[in-house]
Amino acid sequence: MITGGAGFIGSNLAASMIGAPGVRVRILDNLSRKGVVKNLQWLESKAGKENLEVVIGDVRNPDVVKRAAAGAAEIYHLAAQVAVTSSVVNPVEDFDVNARGTLNVLEAARLSGMKPFFFYTSTNKVYGSLSSVAIVEGGESYRAQDPAFRGVNESQRLDFHSPYGCSKGTADQYVRDYARIFGLPTVVFRMSCIAGPRQFGTEDQGWVAHFLYSAIAGRPITIYGDGLQVRDVLHVHDLIDAIHAARKHLDITAGKIYNLGGGVSRAYSVLQMLRAIERCTGAVIRTRFDKLRPGDQPLYISDTRNLEKDTGWSARRRLRDVLDDIHAFAKENQTENGTLQSTNVPAISALEGAA
Repeated sequence: MITGGAGFIGSNLAASMIGAPGVRVRILDNLSRKGVVKNLQWLESKAGKENLEVVIGDVRNPDVVKRAAAGAAEIYHLAAQVAVTSSVVNPVEDFDVNARGTLNVLEAARLSGMKPFFFYTSTNKVYGSLSSVAIVEGGESYRAQDPAFRGVNESQRLDFHSPYGCSKGTADQYVRDYARIFGLPTVVFRMSCIAGPRQFGTEDQGWVAHFLYSAIAGRPITIYGDGLQVRDVLHVHDLIDAIHAARKHLDITAGKIYNLGGGVSRAYSVLQMLRAIERCTGAVIRTRFDKLRPGDQPLYISDTRNLEKDTGWSARRRLRDVLDDIHAFAKENQTENGTLQSTNVPAISALEGAA
């Protein structure tokens, strides 16, 4: 069972499982995010009715979640409110989706009697603004003052700095504790920037895809702050490989939390990313600057060595692969006016099983 299975990561994960011998995939999604209906249609085109089941519902409804989780040997909980900005506008909804929704999925797993493998996608935002990481300005980007810096590891102090950080951090601690108290075999990934095909990026979430789509359409891009902020970027297919590796090595990974991103060799500033997108698309990007948003980390790079040691996984795809794959997806789904095709759906309250 994959919650949020029609979303960016969920649809790529589902596609990697569909057709595997003996595997039946059940998706739980409320289809509220713009564009995800196209992802669902894409999945249905790849799968027969015998190995893909779709449940339209909301993780805030415990009865719907319990029915969707019934009989599941593996649960991948990806459904979430994903934007810091939205969490500031409506922190109650953010909590209900991310914290309470996760508790609903955990309870469904616990009460199923199946002891399913439980995977959860958390975020680097649980580490707050990372004021403990000293930085210096260097050319088009910030860099760590310490030349031996290899990224943020899992021992970094939690410091929730936004409603989103609070709700996701609450959730990943619940997942960890359900492993300790109830014996569920869980794995948490605290993720940095994930990018790739099937991502309908917006200004608030999915910034690499948003930049590329804006470049193609000729829309100006707003940069919040000076553009020197750094993130490590991981191709979504490398993420999917990491999820499968964690599942394969559950004898080692169960109950653990891992930081995941592209690492130091795949870290780029906003300005560096804009230049790379111009080279990929041939577009000239117009930019405008606005004030820095509260709680933004000037530099975040994942130290992925614990996951690599425990599973043998390593990132294989380059930034060029990320941008080329997003660009190809955009060209396949572009309308005449340069915008990305998407399918509108009813509001959440009108969907079956909504809270």
